[in-house]
Amino acid sequence: MADSDAGEREEQATPKRLQEARDKGQVARSKELTTALLLMAAATALYSFSNSIASDIGMIARKAFTPDRRYIFNPKQMLSALYELMSEAAVSVAPFFIVLFIIGLFSSAALGGFSFSTKALAPKANRMSIGKGLKRMFGMHALVELIKALAKISVVFLVGYLVMLNTFPTLTELGQGSIESGIAEAMDIVAQSFFLLSLSLIVIAFIDVPYQIWNHAKQLKMSKQEIKDEYKETEGRPEVKGKLRQKQRELSQQRMMDAVPEADVVVTNPEHFSVALKYDLMKSGAPIVVAKGADLIALQIRKVAAANDVHILPMPALARALFYTTEIDEEVPQGLYMSVAQILAFVFQLKSFNDGKGPRPDEPKKIDIPPEYRF
Repeated sequence: MADSDAGEREEQATPKRLQEARDKGQVARSKELTTALLLMAAATALYSFSNSIASDIGMIARKAFTPDRRYIFNPKQMLSALYELMSEAAVSVAPFFIVLFIIGLFSSAALGGFSFSTKALAPKANRMSIGKGLKRMFGMHALVELIKALAKISVVFLVGYLVMLNTFPTLTELGQGSIESGIAEAMDIVAQSFFLLSLSLIVIAFIDVPYQIWNHAKQLKMSKQEIKDEYKETEGRPEVKGKLRQKQRELSQQRMMDAVPEADVVVTNPEHFSVALKYDLMKSGAPIVVAKGADLIALQIRKVAAANDVHILPMPALARALFYTTEIDEEVPQGLYMSVAQILAFVFQLKSFNDGKGPRPDEPKKIDIPPEYRF
């Protein structure tokens, strides 16, 4: 059952898989949409520039068919005249081709956006496989391309035939006027016919775009096993993560134990919990919990405290309250200020007594704990 699930690609591609495919240049593309947009834009540009192009071509044609006498009897002058006419023609149509180039560049990104990848240019061994080549030639993709090609031919032929029927009478009358008017009218006919033919391809593009998006998503689908493997690679294998967490806990405990010798007092349960407190007289903040732990860690805190002459004070209720309501390097809660203040007052007075600066204080027997802090 596991092997079957591993081979069936029914899950949608993950964001990581999609990004990897994009990095390889594998994005959804529609040649039909690109072609339709390019032809429509070309037809629009041609219609926009048709008057100026027709005027320039008419002027060039008049120059070509009414040459100067010195050009006829001098071959060098004829070549110079030909170069001049070709230059004028190139300048005339240059705006049209510039617009066409820009539109062609952006129309290719209409579906899938811009994507350039050197990986897509690298040779692949599977493209040289005869078996896979035959599969591509006679597979579903080839059948879809054949249907699209037949549909394009049919639609373009039908639209072209209708356009020809509509413009044929006008075409037969072009030679009756002047050169300029004939060229201008011919340009209008070409631009209009071009635009109508390109519109016909939009029908094919509207069918092809959803298919390309669906096919692209289908190619990138993943099996459940692939998703699991990707998750392991991204997040790390469970056993490695477990070791990392264990190491982090060990480092955290070591840092905590290093802070115990600097504590002012360790409040205990007396055996199950230990909480080390430190109060900086130079600061106006509340006392800080520098270490806390239960069972074995609590025992280790007491051992470190005893080895460094940190006073250990058994106060079960206060130890439980501090253990459950605080985190390491946090201030004690406001509701326990008075309770902790009594403990610290005793500890500081005891230090003064040990230094010979005051009487020995009485150890507090009972500390009042607010009801909401009793655990």
